[in-house]
Amino acid sequence: MKKSKLEETEEKSEEILEEEISKELEKKEIEKERKREILASWTPKTKLGKEVKEGKIKNIDEILDAKRKILEEQIVDYLLNLKSELISLGQSKGKFGGGKRRAWRQTQRKTAEGNIPTFSTMAVVGDENGHIGIGMGKAKETLPARDKAIRKAKLNIISVNRTCSAFDCSCSEPHTIPFKITGKSGSVRIVLIPAPQGTGLVVGSELKKVLKLAGIKDIYSKTFGKKRTTFNLVKACINALKKTNIK
Repeated sequence: MKKSKLEETEEKSEEILEEEISKELEKKEIEKERKREILASWTPKTKLGKEVKEGKIKNIDEILDAKRKILEEQIVDYLLNLKSELISLGQSKGKFGGGKRRAWRQTQRKTAEGNIPTFSTMAVVGDENGHIGIGMGKAKETLPARDKAIRKAKLNIISVNRTCSAFDCSCSEPHTIPFKITGKSGSVRIVLIPAPQGTGLVVGSELKKVLKLAGIKDIYSKTFGKKRTTFNLVKACINALKKTNIK
């Protein structure tokens, strides 16, 4: 029996999917090995770093609750399994006046020799289990700017208190924030409201990256002010999430 064209195309698409999945898994394994090598060769310089490597501190919440300052990014890598995302801050030129949002914001400085461009970006890191951090990086090239931003985000890590607190939800999973909170940065003000399970993240596309990495699955939101300033919008969201730990 000859196979139909539909069956052949389905088989090809399945093969392509399997190849892509295997490539992604390989990349993740390579990254994990690289991370292990870096941590193995890490020689801590601060007292806190030495305590972490010796095994005296096994949980990052011990550091955050004691309000100790983290000065080495390897401390966070050692205690948490982090994921990172870049926030779309800049805009690339498009045809007919349109533009596509991108992770790099480019500025130029005029000198006698010519224009000197600089790139800035904003990174968000989190373990999807109640820990989140943001950082800003600026450099003459894109990749060093990204590395700076991720490093600063790791040093600015905070814990986020999660629970089930919506009035029409009675599950025991920590899927939303404990109460209604407001955050502010510049002219942007954001109000985060607890939501029942299954609601999803009712926020802007860039804030979804932040809340997903914080481990929040359901939330309602209201925003006021100049919301197109993504930098201030993300900072306002982090400012709100900090308030979940107020005792």
